[in-house]
Amino acid sequence: MNLAGKVAVVTGGSRGIGRAICIRLASMGALVYVNYVSRSSAAEETATLIQQVGGRVEIINFDVAESTAVQNSFKKIVSEAGSLDILVNNAGITRDGLMARMKEEDWDAVIDTNLKGAFLCSKAASREMMKKKWGRIVNISSVSGFAGNPGQTNYSAAKAGMIGLTKAMAREYASRNITVNSVAPGYIATEMTELLSEEVREQIKKEILLASFGKVEDVAGAVAYLVSDDGSYITGQTLHVNGGMYM
Repeated sequence: MNLAGKVAVVTGGSRGIGRAICIRLASMGALVYVNYVSRSSAAEETATLIQQVGGRVEIINFDVAESTAVQNSFKKIVSEAGSLDILVNNAGITRDGLMARMKEEDWDAVIDTNLKGAFLCSKAASREMMKKKWGRIVNISSVSGFAGNPGQTNYSAAKAGMIGLTKAMAREYASRNITVNSVAPGYIATEMTELLSEEVREQIKKEILLASFGKVEDVAGAVAYLVSDDGSYITGQTLHVNGGMYM
């Protein structure tokens, strides 16, 4: 799978799953723009890791939930790189809490970043893709968007919304040779899952057929497949990477 000459943007690319996706796409030859909002040191670390594998990388700071910032940032990317071929909508936040106690601002923050952000970035990126009549968009959803998760009504709703967004965009952009797909990870070993107690981790593993948490590289591999020529006849689909936790 070769992405030489392609330009990719990965939102929320400074750490975790986003970082793994950035490294994987860069190792395949793409020029990768690593998006971040507040953790510049983490973005710099991602860039260093990409350079260590001989990849090309740029860092760009913008909030995916801010319309003007998104538009200006994508214009800058196209101006600098001369192209935009791949978008991975990975940026996401959590503001967990039971629905009965959830603050409205916590609902809004998660929907704005996780769902509205994917809409804004896809809209901005698709302008360049439509001109070229080629593009790949991958939305990072979650098992929570399919099975639901107590204490995460906002997160589950946003991730479920990304599936509808994926299917609608796939129908709209197919005539321009732009594929739009989703990857829905289950429990992946990241900084977030490391915060769980050992008891909770073991309980979760009992619900996973493969009895272990996934690796960030597992998700990156799924994204790499969908944006490569090997995945060129796939659109409007969701690839579940959850070890059999949800089927």
